[in-house]
Amino acid sequence: MLPVRPVRRAAWFGPAIQVGLPAVTLVAMLAIIFWIRPAAMSYFGFTLLFKLSVPLVFAALAQMLVIMLGDIDLSNGAFVGLITCITALYLDNAPFVAIMLYLILIAIYAGVGLLIHLRQLPSIIVTLGMSFIWLGTAILLLPSPGGSAPAWLAGFMSWQPRFVPLPILLAVVAAIAGHLVITRSSYGAVLRGTGANPRAIERAGWATTWIRVLVYAAAGGLACIAGITLTGLTTSGDPNIAPAYTLLGVGAVILGGGSFTGGVVSPVGTVIGALTLSLAGSLLSFLQVPPTWQIGAQGLILFLVLAGRILVSEKTR
Repeated sequence: MLPVRPVRRAAWFGPAIQVGLPAVTLVAMLAIIFWIRPAAMSYFGFTLLFKLSVPLVFAALAQMLVIMLGDIDLSNGAFVGLITCITALYLDNAPFVAIMLYLILIAIYAGVGLLIHLRQLPSIIVTLGMSFIWLGTAILLLPSPGGSAPAWLAGFMSWQPRFVPLPILLAVVAAIAGHLVITRSSYGAVLRGTGANPRAIERAGWATTWIRVLVYAAAGGLACIAGITLTGLTTSGDPNIAPAYTLLGVGAVILGGGSFTGGVVSPVGTVIGALTLSLAGSLLSFLQVPPTWQIGAQGLILFLVLAGRILVSEKTR
């Protein structure tokens, strides 16, 4: 009797399963919404459903970079709120001041990564402290919602491309760019290796200290884009507009196949996860779930998808 050989699956099979489950969930939620409101199955309907997902996509990608290093960023949402205040106050009337403030804040973001690495501090504590600094600074700049977005920014966020709704177009571009840089490039392997096995990266001749600084700076840049696009959508600034982005960003990364151990992330999965969590709010509204229950219901959806991902992973080993 011939011995039974274990089935070898293709290298792409595991990642495809990790990304495929949130994608299936996204499609299922769209199907329910279209069943309830058939009129939503249109260009205008897709635009409304995913309009507010654009800032969350970029905030989730920023969180993904930090998680890729094995850290976690609890200041993400407060930082996005600060960016909306700076954008609403200065980008229209004093663009040079706004750009300089963006660059300074990105440099501080990178400095936080350097501090965490050099002093071996827990990122969850450092970034939690930074969240209060970002929030306090935003309140000093803009104590209450106000300011105004530049006309060109508001116009861009309301732009309607000919074939694909703008939120879907931006999400696809962000997913492709992240996939090419993080997953497909040789530098992406180094970045992921810095989170998974930093000693091996150092033995290969790379300076992990500067890699972490650059990754944190990139995360700050993506969070800036999230704040700028959010200002374009709301046309004003608000210090307390994006506190939920912190945990939603973490949820999107994990939902999309990421891991807290570092080195295991998926830009495409993160974007799909962000779209899924963003759409969950619309679905719950269509199902007439009271607003006080929606946060808990979103958490339940996240839990069910993650549980399904674990079960599928166990069966495909």
